[in-house]
Amino acid sequence: MHVRVTQPRRMVVGISGASGVVYGVRLLQLLRKLEIESHLVMSRSAQVTLAHESHFSVADVRAMADICYTNADIGAAISSGSFPVMGMIVAPCSIRTMSEVATGVTANLLSRAADVMLKERRRLVLMVRETPLHAGHIRSMAAVTEAGGIIFPPVPAFYSNPESIADMVDHTLGRVLDLFGIEAGTVRRWGV
Repeated sequence: MHVRVTQPRRMVVGISGASGVVYGVRLLQLLRKLEIESHLVMSRSAQVTLAHESHFSVADVRAMADICYTNADIGAAISSGSFPVMGMIVAPCSIRTMSEVATGVTANLLSRAADVMLKERRRLVLMVRETPLHAGHIRSMAAVTEAGGIIFPPVPAFYSNPESIADMVDHTLGRVLDLFGIEAGTVRRWGV
C-alpha cells in the first residue's frame, strides 16, 4: 500500500547576523500574506543587526511569525527531520552560519535546522550577505551547493526598474520564493 504524504504550507525562516535584516522581516510579511505558516529562529547577532538596521524590535519581528524559537533550543520541532516543512530560507545568511552548514558542525538551532533541510533533501536557500569573498567563503558556498543547498546572494535586478529599496527587496524575495514554486506577486518578470 502506498501512502501519500501531503507537504504542509510551512516554511522555516532563519535570520542571522549579516547585514540585510530587511530580507528576513519582509519575508515573514510575505509568508503571512501568502498564508504560509512561518517558523522563525533568529541568532543573537541578528537581534543586534535588527536594532541597527530597522525600527522593528525583536518582539515586533517575532510577532510576524507564526511560531518562534530561541536559537539555543536545539530540541525544537524544526531541529528534527520528522517535522514536515516546505524548506528553509536564511535571510540574510552570515558567513558563520553558512560555514556551519557547509561543514555540518552546527552550534545552534539556526544552523541545525538548515543542516536538517540538507539531510532530508528539502530546499534550503541561504541569502549570503558578504563581499568581497575570499577562497574560504567560496569553498563553503561550493560545499553547501554540493550538499544540495542553494546560495542566493541578494543581488538586485535592475531590469525591473526598481523605484525603491523596497522594490528591490520584494523582487529578490519573489525570486527566492520562486525556488519553492510559490508565486508572491512581487517579481516583475523579464520580457513581460
